[in-house]
Amino acid sequence: MTRRRVVITGIGLVTPLGTGTEKTWDGIVKGRSAVRHISLFDPSGLPSRIAAEVTDFDVDSFIELKEQKKMDRFIHFALAAASMAMEDSGLKITKDNAVRVGVIVGSGIGGLPAIERFTLTLSERGFRRISPFFIPMSIINLASGQISIRFGVKGPNLAIATACASGTHSIGDAFKLIQCGIADAMITGGAEATITSVGVAGFSAMKALSTRNDEPEKASRPFDRDRDGFVMGEGSGILILEELNHAIKRGARIYAEVIGYGITSDAHHITSPPPDGEGAAQCMKAALEDAGIRPEEVDYINAHGTSTKHGDEIETLAIKNVFGDHAYRLCVSSTKSMIGHLLGASGGVEAAITTLAIYHRVAPPTINLDNPDEGCDLDYVPHKARPLDINIGMSNSFGFGGTNACIVLKRYNPA
Repeated sequence: MTRRRVVITGIGLVTPLGTGTEKTWDGIVKGRSAVRHISLFDPSGLPSRIAAEVTDFDVDSFIELKEQKKMDRFIHFALAAASMAMEDSGLKITKDNAVRVGVIVGSGIGGLPAIERFTLTLSERGFRRISPFFIPMSIINLASGQISIRFGVKGPNLAIATACASGTHSIGDAFKLIQCGIADAMITGGAEATITSVGVAGFSAMKALSTRNDEPEKASRPFDRDRDGFVMGEGSGILILEELNHAIKRGARIYAEVIGYGITSDAHHITSPPPDGEGAAQCMKAALEDAGIRPEEVDYINAHGTSTKHGDEIETLAIKNVFGDHAYRLCVSSTKSMIGHLLGASGGVEAAITTLAIYHRVAPPTINLDNPDEGCDLDYVPHKARPLDINIGMSNSFGFGGTNACIVLKRYNPA
C-alpha cells in the first residue's frame, strides 16, 4: 500500500513566551527567557520557586464563561491552541468531512490544579462542595474531547499520556492515522498546566528542579556545566496535520511535511535513561528509517535538552551514536532554555517550533550556554538564533518510564 504524504497546515501556540504563534516565535528568535518567580501560588518554603508561566492568557477570548468551569487550565490552553491552529489552517469541519477528521492531544499529568484544589475542598468543606465537573475537568482525554466537541470533529478521538513524550507521541500517532488512510486530517499536540504547590513540591522532592531562585532567567541552561535541574513550564502546542492532496485541494498553506516517526522504550529505570543512551538512539534511528532518509540528510535537531546533567549528556551521546561524524555538522538546540520544560505539552510546542524553524529557515538558539559541560560538544546554537536553510529537522522527546518519541519533518517540496 502506498503511504500517503502528510503535511502541517496550521499551528497554535500558548507558551510562556506568549499566547499566539507570533509571540512565541518572536521570543524564540530573540532568545528571550520566560522564566520568572512563581506567581500562580505562594512558593515560599519550596526549594524551587521559579517557573515559566503563561502570563498573558485571556481565557475569555477563547471560551465562554459558562464553559470555563467545566475545564481545568490545561484544557483551556489546549482549546485555545486548537482554535488558533484551526483558524491558521483554514480547515472547515462539515457534515461531509467530520468523520474523516480526528483529534489526539496528550498530557503528562492533566488537571493537577483541580485535583489539588478539590482535595483541599473535600478535607476542609466536605463532599457537598465538590463540583460535578471535577472529574471531566481533570482527566487527560477531556482536552481531546473538548476540542472534538468545539469543532464537531467525529473521527478518531484519543489522548496520549506518556509523560514528557506525550505531545510527540500524539503527533506521531496522528501522522500514522493519516498516512494509512484512517483520517484525512488531525488536530494534534500536547497541553499541560501543573505549576501548582504539589506539582513543584513533587518534582523538588526528586531533586529534578533548578533552585537558581536568585537568577530565574538564567536557570534553564541545557548542556551547560552549571545547570542544576529543569524549570517547569506550561502551555499547549497544537498542529493541524493533513493528507497532502486534501490540503492542496483547498489551497492550504503548507508549513512542512511530516516524514518519519520513531518510538522505543529504554526498559531501564522509572526516571533515568540508560548511560549509553540506547533507547534514545534507537528511537532516532527508527524515525530516520521510517522517513527513508540517511542520517547525514538531517540539518537540525530540536533536542529534548531538559537542563539536567545526565539527560543532556546522554542525549548528546545518543546523537553521536546515530549521526557519527555528521553530529558535529548538525545544529542541535534546546528551546527549553527559554520556555522551560512543558512536560506533556513540550513535544507539541517543540514540534511547532521545529516546523517554524524549517519554514522560516532559522535555527533557534540555546540560551544560557556559557560553559558547555564535558561531553556536551556539539553545535547547540549558543545564545543567538542563526539563519539556516533547514531542509530536514528532527524533534526529540524522552519521558519518565523510559518512553521515547522522535518525529522527522521536511521542507515541503511540491515536486
